[in-house]
Amino acid sequence: MISPAELERLRRKVEAGEVLGEAELEALRAEAARTPGPTLRLTLAHALVNADAEREALPLMQALRRDFPRDLQVRLGLARALLGLERHREAEAELREALVLSPGDPEALKVLAVLALRQGEGARARAYVAEAVERDPFDAEAKLLRAELEAADLPPLPAPEEQVLRPEFTAALTAALGRAGVGFRRQGRDLLVKLASGGVGRVDVGSLYAAYRDAPGTQGLTAHVEALASRLGGLSVGVSLEALRPVLRPQGFVAGTQGALFRPGPAGLEVFYVLEDAEFVRYLPVSALKDAGLTAEAVDAAAWHNLELRPADVRPVVIDQGEVRLAEAFSGIWAVTGGDGHDGARLLTKSQRRRLEAATGGGPLCVSLGRREVALLCRESDGESVRRLAGLGHAPDGVPGAFVLDGDVLRSMAHPSG
Repeated sequence: MISPAELERLRRKVEAGEVLGEAELEALRAEAARTPGPTLRLTLAHALVNADAEREALPLMQALRRDFPRDLQVRLGLARALLGLERHREAEAELREALVLSPGDPEALKVLAVLALRQGEGARARAYVAEAVERDPFDAEAKLLRAELEAADLPPLPAPEEQVLRPEFTAALTAALGRAGVGFRRQGRDLLVKLASGGVGRVDVGSLYAAYRDAPGTQGLTAHVEALASRLGGLSVGVSLEALRPVLRPQGFVAGTQGALFRPGPAGLEVFYVLEDAEFVRYLPVSALKDAGLTAEAVDAAAWHNLELRPADVRPVVIDQGEVRLAEAFSGIWAVTGGDGHDGARLLTKSQRRRLEAATGGGPLCVSLGRREVALLCRESDGESVRRLAGLGHAPDGVPGAFVLDGDVLRSMAHPSG
């Protein structure tokens, strides 16, 4: 453990943009690992960026954003790492999120101005800088940027795009799917789309809307959703064993009525199989097995093998007014935090159960699968935590009810509120 004075020296050195020596970096890394909260982890990530090690810094920044989504400095740090990797669009999205957290933040405004300047959008750059100077008239960097922009010969900004809200986007997309003859069904915030191969794809409308908002193009909303509907209607399921993952769904899940492959699972649940995709969740249809020369047993074995290799962190959490938030210390409730929709199924893998035992100390665990993006657990003997989990309920796309994980067996819990 290093002294407070030495730690402060390292922090100031990183803040000044200096590169730490190898021994200094390792000392900071060790201190960050044993200190709760985001501050030292963020300092470590900035130290790596200072050393041109953005690729190593990026996962640290992304983990910090996941753990502390409302921390302004975390958002700014992630944007810095992304800029170092020349991932400008992603950096701009993080900076916009920073402005949502802290409207008018001068640091975010200045970087957005530089990005706009690189894209030749002089009017937008000037607007950002003007707001930054208005917020802090003594900001030397902002004033220097303003002077450079005033002297620059930049083309005018094109006419602003029409603002489209998410409900309008969703309505336009569903109308386009109907016109294109693509079968679909609303489920919570998602769309279940009938694929050309006969399978079912789960489409995250929020992601599609965010992509449209970031790059609306020049043809307008109608042309955009028409092209999107055509693309969705043409999706097919090509089977790659390495891309298969198992997921747990409640009985009667709608994909099962659309030809998706599934089998009975534990505790009255059903096991479906999805193909990993950057944009869409695609359920594997029974019809795809014959063309690929696969059996249902081979698919099941491959999917569970792939998930076995990818256990997720187990973190303490608190439930605050119906929201799940990471805790910095023991809280009585834990979360499996893969965040990819497979955390319920992970509970049935040996690698994940080893992590659970290390985190919880072992013994039967009460399980909530009511949030698709996270699996929540507490000790079955902890009555207060069991009641808190039961009170959380379930989201529209989650699994209702409560369960108990006892060793390698998942079973239904008859009276979770007892």
